[in-house]
Amino acid sequence: MVSQKNVLITGSAGLIGTVLRHGLEHKYNLSGVDVQPSTELKCLQADMTDLDAIYPAFEGIDTVIDLAAQAENTTEWPRVYENNLPSTYNALEAARRAGVKRLIFASSNHVTGMYEGDHPYSSIVKGNYEGLDPSKIPHITANMPIRPDGPYGIGKAFGESAGRYYSDEFDLSVICIRIGSLVKESRPDNIRHFSTLFTHEDLVQMVDLCISAPNSLKFDIFYGVSGNTWRIWDINHAYEVLGYNPTSNTDSWR
Repeated sequence: MVSQKNVLITGSAGLIGTVLRHGLEHKYNLSGVDVQPSTELKCLQADMTDLDAIYPAFEGIDTVIDLAAQAENTTEWPRVYENNLPSTYNALEAARRAGVKRLIFASSNHVTGMYEGDHPYSSIVKGNYEGLDPSKIPHITANMPIRPDGPYGIGKAFGESAGRYYSDEFDLSVICIRIGSLVKESRPDNIRHFSTLFTHEDLVQMVDLCISAPNSLKFDIFYGVSGNTWRIWDINHAYEVLGYNPTSNTDSWR
């Protein structure tokens, strides 16, 4: 019998960490690190900005899912600088020192958020579909230039760049997921979500595929979004590389 992989979730007490715990606990040996204590998961209570404090959680780990950050896209620069940047760096450095094989970085659609000011994306996220054909939308891809829409997006762009470096320099496999709109209810609660929603089920599927992807996948970036009719981000690349096949479409809630 093949032993289960040891998977560490940083920021495990948050919404995404909770969703992943529920979705993956039957398949992997999960543990966490968070500033908040946990009674439902083996969890080291430590601050991700303290490298020495968090390092023990990384020992013996096969894959890290790095979620630790101040997650609101309205987070201002001082908090991004003091918390998010060092937390991301420490996750990569602790993974390197501990011999972790893969790190899955929770990036964000806000790395390219400024595209939403351009047509046709500006109309789509406002629900103004008149004159548009969803089959002809030029989807935003990971190959397009980054256009962060604020300090939070800048911090996530830093994480992608740092991940690229750690992959090239230290042979750490780094997979970045530019997460769309993931909400507690796992259904749209505003007009933009009909384009950008990433349901809990599709999140779990994508992360599971990232964990199990072949070792030859050393670095890549994927958009985390469900198969929404009016989505503005590309998922063909995730299908081709990972086999990602979302099961949700927000049109089912109209």
